[in-house]
Amino acid sequence: MKIGFIGLGNVGSKLAGSLLRNGHDVSVHDLNGDFVDGFVARGATRGESPAQLMRDCEAVITCLPSPAASDAVMQQMLPEVTAGKIWMEMSTTDAAEVKRLGALVTERGGAAVDCPVSGGCHRADTGNIAIFAGCDRATFERILPLLTRMGRRILHTGEIGSASVLKVVTNYLATANLLSCAEALVTCKAAGMDMNTAYEAIKISSGTSFVHETESQVILNGSRDISFTMDLVKKDIGLFQEVADRAGVPLEINPLMMQILDDGIARYGERELSPNIIRRLEDATGLQVLAPGFPAEMVDDEPEEEGYEVIPTGKPATAAE
Repeated sequence: MKIGFIGLGNVGSKLAGSLLRNGHDVSVHDLNGDFVDGFVARGATRGESPAQLMRDCEAVITCLPSPAASDAVMQQMLPEVTAGKIWMEMSTTDAAEVKRLGALVTERGGAAVDCPVSGGCHRADTGNIAIFAGCDRATFERILPLLTRMGRRILHTGEIGSASVLKVVTNYLATANLLSCAEALVTCKAAGMDMNTAYEAIKISSGTSFVHETESQVILNGSRDISFTMDLVKKDIGLFQEVADRAGVPLEINPLMMQILDDGIARYGERELSPNIIRRLEDATGLQVLAPGFPAEMVDDEPEEEGYEVIPTGKPATAAE
């Protein structure tokens, strides 16, 4: 299958890299020509435009920073959508918007999938990230071989839009984890705890989380580099808020988190690394939360393995067929 890939940012570059590393025929396009040049040097084909990629490829993947960017790219691709073409949206986006764009694709005889990833840029780099996929079962079967080259655990979530709902749910939880880890670490420091010991105590206890075991490490290192920025966190929990609002759920925690992110962005800038939200508390207390021996960035040390479909608990394997 010839694949077009549009969007070679922090996540997209790693997903496209996994496809290329595993021998797929990949054409790439990005507004940043240097990103494209780097992929061409690795064996990818240079894409001229979104329209050209949709015209010449069987499947086109988009991994873009906002719903508006996805819409702009889709408007270019749409005239080239014909029967048998597949659009795979791997951006973190609004479920209603991906449904709208997906309907435009299916009206022209194509197939549409929202298939965002979760698990951190370091796992995207090794092909060990998780991928959610929202689409009909027949389309899922067609794209599963591609998904298992980009990710380890692949979950068919239901119709288009369902994956995007679950993606922003997981990002909401990750943000809540980050903010609570920031409060916990600053409180430990203020209480005179040894920070290496505090990290291990949380890690081996009921208080641990994926976020603690990754982002707390780069916080304590001082790099605060998790390849994600405050504006993207704010966007993601804003999308979660829209899901809740449409469903009539009166959230209490998320609005407060949005206020905290707004304050962090006002203080440090929207492109500030997201773990540096802890600086609000460091500045308030005059403390620096650092400890020796932690990495400046996360590296996935698990060997790359072919991905597989995850069957939801309580559902027999036949229910996914």
